Amino acid sequence: MVVEALQVVHQHLMVSTRADKSAESNSSAANGVKGAKDPKKLEESKASPTPPRRSSARIQALQKAEKLQKAEKALNGPNAEVVKENNCLIDVQARKGKKRSRKRGGEKSMVVEEENVLPPKKKPLACGKGEVEVENGKEEPDNANGAFGDKSDFVKVKETIRLFNKHYLQFVQVEEKRCGKAEADAEQIDAKKPSQKASKSKKGDPPQDSKTTAKRPDLKAITKMMGNNEILYSEKRIGSIPGIEVGYQFYSRAEMVAVGFHSHWLNGIDYMGQSYAKAYSYEFPVAVAIVLSGMYEDDLDNAEDVVYTGQGGHNLTGDKRQIKDQKLERGNLALKNSAEQCVPVRVIRGHDSSSSYSGKVYTYDGLYKVVNHWSETGISGFKVFKFRLRRLEGQPTLTTNQVYFTNGRVPQSIAEIRGLVCEDITGGQEDIPIPATNVVDDPPVPPTGFTYLKSVKVAKNVKLPTNATGCKCKGSCNDPTTCACALRNGSDFPYVSRNGGRLVEAKDVVFECGPKCGCGPGCVNRTSQKGLRYRLEVFRTAKKGWAVRSWDFIPSGAPVCEYTGILGRTEDMDSVLENNYIFEIDGLQTIKGLGGRERRSKDGEIPEDILNKYDDQSSESVPEFCIDAGSTGNIARFINHCCEPNLFVQCVLSTHDDLRLARVMLFAADNIPPLQELTYDYGYALDSVLDSDGKIKQMACYCGAADCRKRLF
Repeated sequence: MVVEALQVVHQHLMVSTRADKSAESNSSAANGVKGAKDPKKLEESKASPTPPRRSSARIQALQKAEKLQKAEKALNGPNAEVVKENNCLIDVQARKGKKRSRKRGGEKSMVVEEENVLPPKKKPLACGKGEVEVENGKEEPDNANGAFGDKSDFVKVKETIRLFNKHYLQFVQVEEKRCGKAEADAEQIDAKKPSQKASKSKKGDPPQDSKTTAKRPDLKAITKMMGNNEILYSEKRIGSIPGIEVGYQFYSRAEMVAVGFHSHWLNGIDYMGQSYAKAYSYEFPVAVAIVLSGMYEDDLDNAEDVVYTGQGGHNLTGDKRQIKDQKLERGNLALKNSAEQCVPVRVIRGHDSSSSYSGKVYTYDGLYKVVNHWSETGISGFKVFKFRLRRLEGQPTLTTNQVYFTNGRVPQSIAEIRGLVCEDITGGQEDIPIPATNVVDDPPVPPTGFTYLKSVKVAKNVKLPTNATGCKCKGSCNDPTTCACALRNGSDFPYVSRNGGRLVEAKDVVFECGPKCGCGPGCVNRTSQKGLRYRLEVFRTAKKGWAVRSWDFIPSGAPVCEYTGILGRTEDMDSVLENNYIFEIDGLQTIKGLGGRERRSKDGEIPEDILNKYDDQSSESVPEFCIDAGSTGNIARFINHCCEPNLFVQCVLSTHDDLRLARVMLFAADNIPPLQELTYDYGYALDSVLDSDGKIKQMACYCGAADCRKRLF
């Protein structure tokens, strides 16, 4: 049955022999031994007051054999079965269900027995009537439960990708510092006299290359996640991955590794090896996922039906040419075994995308079955293995077409916009026009009842502080150790210059360069001051009123827009009960963690001279100032709430140092694909809003998120 073939796979906890090997190897390493391969080292690991005596090769061989037998007996005991695998002695006590490991402390060694309850082996999947059957399981391995608690699978995936992006941007920042320092050093060398250059070269110092290609921050990020045990599904899975539906888009191969969707950042075929033999009764290896990205000249992609060229033998320079024969091993053998044992394979298509920060976008197109395999002479005259894969029926429609990535229905001009009711709600105030569309109402109407305002307007009873003292950098701020603005941000710049400027991570407050700084408008520390950079659209929804989406891809950490309106005192707004466009500026309260707010910065990160101004207000949980966008505001007033938003709020200071009057910016929390609605969390506490009679006021939430709270307030 088709329905049976498409049941979602939730695999049981994988028990990997790789872990057994690792435990044995670590135990042996602590004893100075690699497994039990070298009995001489095993004996030497015991403390001895004198070094061993030298002897002939024949005597050494006899001693080695005798010690090996003793080591096996001591290691395994009378009831154990000894299996030699990869030159390591593996202790298998199948009857008692126990495993033995060695721990050494100082000169003493002790044997510790641990209960090792193995799950029953899973039987091979049955192939019937040409369909692939998929098993069901309910146990969540790896970090799926431990690190995320009761959150939905979709949230687990989203938060794991966010963590990857954070690590990624941190390593981008490190690389930008390295490249900046190399360029500065090169300029200093060029400025020196020829005689000085010559004298330095005689000393044998290697030349500094300022144009060295930057290291791979994406690979460093996944390496860090592996070291921190932050990979969501570190054990490989057959079938679908919880939280990743057909059509999900990854913006780098490293993102797939971070969530465990495809475990290698380069290889096209991901497969389970012999280490999974304890959990499954398959013949290994078996393939679980492939990436179609046009790397091989013999590939043929007809969407629902794919002829996939096996791995190996092609030119790694990128011209796709085959330069030697392929072998039936590793991934090729895994695909063959998947075909013969009816194991479904996840198919991901990779396509060039100028809007993606990695230059590629990878779309999950669903489960395929390997229906045939053969070998032939390829276009370049070398032996290649071919695998025909056919998409399982009943899955959602493909979101990629052949080898082209489509962004949906992104209009290329005003004439192509469906339901257009206003060509530009800004009236020409923004550099990029913002159209409004309405295909919900009949007749369609444009957004009304407000005046567009590009920047904040200050109320008459509010006085902004004088401009703060700026940095003395020239041109652009590069050195965080000397830039006064960087020192306020914790001795580092909050942004990286990649993709036009991206915030590395959310902070309580960001200190940007201002009007009194020596740097120019192109400085990276002025990222939020550069206006709109993405093509935005206001569109009508059925239940949420007006909403906002982007026609462009927005990378995580990128500034989207500022929240503008009338800057006034909160106490003056209390009488406006029906105004849902009031935004409280709570940067000070966030720093102090008041009113249930979550702190972002550690103690000492915010300069004390700034915090000390507000000691008399340390217990105030209600912000003193707010922004009212009810009658006047910008694009931000149309952005809806979501319980799982893709934007976050960030307070920014640039023209002064008063935390109570900080600018309110909205930044991308995720890599946001085109046409996805832009949302942020309004931050209401349930039952916190009262009506004119003092009764609790409630409003339903229609965000549609997997973990929706069902109420806005």
